[in-house]
Amino acid sequence: MALAYGDVTVVVDERDDLFYTRAALQAHRPAEGRITVQPTPASGSPAALAHDMLYALGKRLAPGPHSPDVWLDSVNAAWLAAAAWGVATGVRHVVVTRAHLLTIRRIDQLLAWRELTGAQLTLLWQKPPRGLPPALARVERRISGREEFEALLSEPGPIPARPSFPPAAPAMPGPAALAVAAGRSSPARPPRGTRAAAMRPGRPAHPCIGALATAQLVQAAPAIEIASQEAAALAALAHPLIAAALSVLAFTRAGLGSLRFTRDLDITGDVCAIKLHGVGHRSCPLHAVPAWARPLLAGARAHHRLTTHPPGDGVFAPVMLAEARHLRAHAGRLPRLGLTLPAGALVP
Repeated sequence: MALAYGDVTVVVDERDDLFYTRAALQAHRPAEGRITVQPTPASGSPAALAHDMLYALGKRLAPGPHSPDVWLDSVNAAWLAAAAWGVATGVRHVVVTRAHLLTIRRIDQLLAWRELTGAQLTLLWQKPPRGLPPALARVERRISGREEFEALLSEPGPIPARPSFPPAAPAMPGPAALAVAAGRSSPARPPRGTRAAAMRPGRPAHPCIGALATAQLVQAAPAIEIASQEAAALAALAHPLIAAALSVLAFTRAGLGSLRFTRDLDITGDVCAIKLHGVGHRSCPLHAVPAWARPLLAGARAHHRLTTHPPGDGVFAPVMLAEARHLRAHAGRLPRLGLTLPAGALVP
């Protein structure tokens, strides 16, 4: 029997039928916007369920008592990271098994996550429904049977509330691609006499304009290639800001200080280019973002927007200062990338 309340569905499986668990696990298809979360049994960590959500999203927390991911032991930080990745990757439907083992607090956390992401939430309640907490007991319709459950899993789910990573536009040469992706038919023409110089890859542009406007004047410097293993390691990092910051350093070889002033508006809407800033804005080059790094930058942008920062604020500010030690620690765990992050570069 399934109990539906808004975009939350509780599937009551009193007999703990293996069919429902198996169907839920087989429904895990992140590329299609549907994930299955398996809560860790008997975990006393306040952020355990958020960690399980991150794991289902393909993220892996660094182990050990001195882990650089220790700041994700905070409930708010962990759930914010999970929400950012959910938004950035377009998660539309989340299925949670063994939901009857969750505390009321963790169920409330799940419901809050759903409100942030706009995703559909399905909970497998594998015991009699009389134990349902008030937040799940209010229902508007009931369905039952295996066929209905399979149909529920096959639905695409709602459109994410805050889509953050639209599909990239077809490849086009130069800044025209970025202009078309932004809905413009042609790039703006720079002042007479400056066009040839401005079109050089990586040429510094006006320090105050965002990446989209810069792309009309400057051809983005090509991304530096890295091995697929290193790209996969970056993609598995749990915190969106750390994953994005290290990826930018990897494909640009820019100094860490260049990220200090990177704003939301310094990332194009299609996440195909990012603008960095030098000290005093004397050098503010535009860089092309490789395909593997776009979801990571989308995650950082979603994290920034979910914390209600204005577009002019620095996207990477939290990891550049207060949590800089974690950024350096993760860089040290990826020696093949050759990233050196001196502490002095993180001082404002």
